[in-house]
Amino acid sequence: MTVNAYILIQAEVGSAADVATAVRQIDEIESAEVAMGPYDVIARAAASDMDRLGGIVVNAVGNLSGVERTLLCPIVNL
Repeated sequence: MTVNAYILIQAEVGSAADVATAVRQIDEIESAEVAMGPYDVIARAAASDMDRLGGIVVNAVGNLSGVERTLLCPIVNL
């Protein structure tokens, strides 16, 4: 079973494009777009389980240069 989620990312001022480019390089990331609003980058990810997905957010995305804060939003299909 695959777990899908949106990752909302707040980036340092002026770094949103660089953050989006770096996020796209992560294997589990399906897309990453620069957005306007309270979050600067919105990414869509897919992983084998919630633990893996959490690890991606904390260890891969959260440690990128320019990333200030992330919010993981798992997708629930009912």
